[in-house]
Amino acid sequence: MRSEVVLVASRDRSPRIECRGGGIQARRTAADTVHLVSAAAMPLGGDTIDIRLIVEPGARLKLRSAAATVALPGAGTPTSHADWVIEVAGSLDVDLEPTVVAGAARHLSSVALFLHDGGLLRFRERVQIGRCGEREGFWSGSLRADRDGLPLLRHRVELGAGSLADDDISAPRAAINELRYPATCFEATPIDAGSTVLALAGGGTLSTWQADRLGG
Repeated sequence: MRSEVVLVASRDRSPRIECRGGGIQARRTAADTVHLVSAAAMPLGGDTIDIRLIVEPGARLKLRSAAATVALPGAGTPTSHADWVIEVAGSLDVDLEPTVVAGAARHLSSVALFLHDGGLLRFRERVQIGRCGEREGFWSGSLRADRDGLPLLRHRVELGAGSLADDDISAPRAAINELRYPATCFEATPIDAGSTVLALAGGGTLSTWQADRLGG
């Protein structure tokens, strides 16, 4: 199944919402806030979720989700995909509930982010390999960010079975990654205390945290 969500935030009006495919729906829950809601058990292996966000100059958008996303293996393939294309000239805050890669599922996430003059951004993703007692899943996340046509960040993380840093003793199974722009400092929450913070040459900060399990 392929599900598509397009959100366009404009100044002085409610976000415009388009959803296709039926697996994911979007609901406006406040003047500048939209929640993603699963309308079916997805993603299963073989599913693709396409999300496009456009935040125009002077506009504000907060994107949240109603519950965690659970990636499950499908009958024909264990692999599902989530592809994001984001254009920001206003203010965007993305903080979804965690993605849980269950069983032997493989979930591949790709984010292409384009910041324009005046854009403000917070993009946070949380990932957990496995439900209780599960360690077989795999997640790959890539984040490519450009600012005014110039490279800002190229970031890629793998977790779980078959990842580059995997081992049976101490390899992490959970991660929190957060990109903020144009912030030059980062104050971690108690959940991701101990994170590593990198100041980007083009402005902004990237915070990364890894452990065996996500906190509270």
